[in-house]
Amino acid sequence: MSHHPSVSSSPSSVSAAAASTALRCSGLAFSWPDGTPVLDGLDLAVGPGRTGLIGRNGSGKSTLLRLFAGALTPTGGTVGATGEIGYLPQNATLDTGLRVDAALGIARTRAALHAIESGDVREEHFTAVGDDWDVEERARAALDQLGLGHIGLDRTVGEMSGGECVLLRLAALLLARPAVLLLDEPTNNLDLGARRRLYTAVDSWTGVLLVVSHDRALLERVDRIAELRDGDIAWYGGPYSVYEEAVATGQEAAERMVRVAESDVRRQRRELGEAQRKLAKRRRYGQKSADNKVVPRAVANERRRAAQVSAGKHRTLQTRRLEQARERLDEAVEAVRDDDEIRVELPYTAVPPGRDVLLLHDLTLRHGLRLRGGLDVRGPERIALVGRNGSGKSTLLRTIAGELEPLAGEAVTRVPVRYLPQRLDVLDDGLSVFENVARQAPEATPNRVRARLARFLFRGAKADQPAGTLSGGERFRAALAALLLAEPAPQLLMLDEPTNNLDMASVRSLTTALEAYEGALIVAGHDLPFLRSIGITRWLALDDGGLRPATSDERAGEGGGRLHST
Repeated sequence: MSHHPSVSSSPSSVSAAAASTALRCSGLAFSWPDGTPVLDGLDLAVGPGRTGLIGRNGSGKSTLLRLFAGALTPTGGTVGATGEIGYLPQNATLDTGLRVDAALGIARTRAALHAIESGDVREEHFTAVGDDWDVEERARAALDQLGLGHIGLDRTVGEMSGGECVLLRLAALLLARPAVLLLDEPTNNLDLGARRRLYTAVDSWTGVLLVVSHDRALLERVDRIAELRDGDIAWYGGPYSVYEEAVATGQEAAERMVRVAESDVRRQRRELGEAQRKLAKRRRYGQKSADNKVVPRAVANERRRAAQVSAGKHRTLQTRRLEQARERLDEAVEAVRDDDEIRVELPYTAVPPGRDVLLLHDLTLRHGLRLRGGLDVRGPERIALVGRNGSGKSTLLRTIAGELEPLAGEAVTRVPVRYLPQRLDVLDDGLSVFENVARQAPEATPNRVRARLARFLFRGAKADQPAGTLSGGERFRAALAALLLAEPAPQLLMLDEPTNNLDMASVRSLTTALEAYEGALIVAGHDLPFLRSIGITRWLALDDGGLRPATSDERAGEGGGRLHST
């Protein structure tokens, strides 16, 4: 029986939603317009409570959320929800000219309320307000809950950082109070204080929550884990630590089964060999008896035929047992997780210890942030750049990379520089992964480009997939491949929130690659465990007072809120 694609939802109150709201899909299939399959025949039902959806980059997690939200149309099967859906996408970009009240969805109601307060009593204004007379108070409370109390309702999105925009989108969802909340990598770009406020919002959510994340601290707050793997869902009760324990136990059992199956295959091979030796021996004995006329030829021939039939049956039995043992071994091997990891091989980038790499002198950035004094980077230094959302980390890196002109002062680089931005907008969505990488290195042969892409898990047809169809983690891998294959090779590498959207295996691979990197490195981020793992030699904090050495609390992740000058 065929299923026709459909998206359905029905309104319900938030109180009823806690008891009855669910997400569901049956036989769900989705392929991109170029025919690249993502999901095929997926069945899933999500009930009340907090569910963490995990899986390798490219497994279809974000696509599934977009299908539930109605942002994509299935190519097969059905998908639906009971209750209104609120959706926070992975790349929550907003029009920079949009006002905060419009982003919160209250601009019309607020304008009507102000009109009434100024004496305009037309019926249309009362209709627009309805019963929502405290809309401004609730909006400010939602903003304050997420640490955005300093953001005025009349400000524009262009005045906010990427992290603040994520929180603004979440505030809009909390204000709308949907029955179902879909969050796709919500902690990307958030500083430590903002993450904690988001965790609090998740802890207090009473409806249905489905969150895609690689943030361990967030996944420790869910009621259950759903892993999307090879097109199917596996359920694990409890938070991420319970999932890890279950997977580790399963891996140990699967590896034991492989060892048992391998031993069985070896035994069956020995027994088959023994059966073949016995058959050959009986043939020789029968032929010798006939030749020496120990018994009449007719009797010898009959005995030989009987022995051959018996030995043949035994050999057939042993051959069948060996085939079965091999099948059991194949099944056991299949049960063992063998997740590919990216193999990042950085080009030769050594910088002598005393060489000038970067000079910042009395720099004034966009939005008026001034870096008093200067900053010198020499040799293969590794600098971690930390600070709250909106402190100007991305603006500083873009200025160093030459994408933004400083308002005053100078930023001088003495070596080849490569910059991987937070939003990964270095890729042309209309071009394939191969074409995006090849245009960064026009001298490289197609075979060399494809060989480099294979190390980033873009093999065969995957390398020809349009960049616009990639998941967040796949997009990072493609952007990193383009960055590292570009010529000349970077001796100053700048990464802005590089672990956003990466699964944990890819983070480990990136860590290993950066450990081997011999150039200068500047990494802006809030992922302190990652920063500590890559051998940072200097920690700098950026705030209203400019650049300064980070405090021990900031390095350890304590405090988490606004950074202050010392």
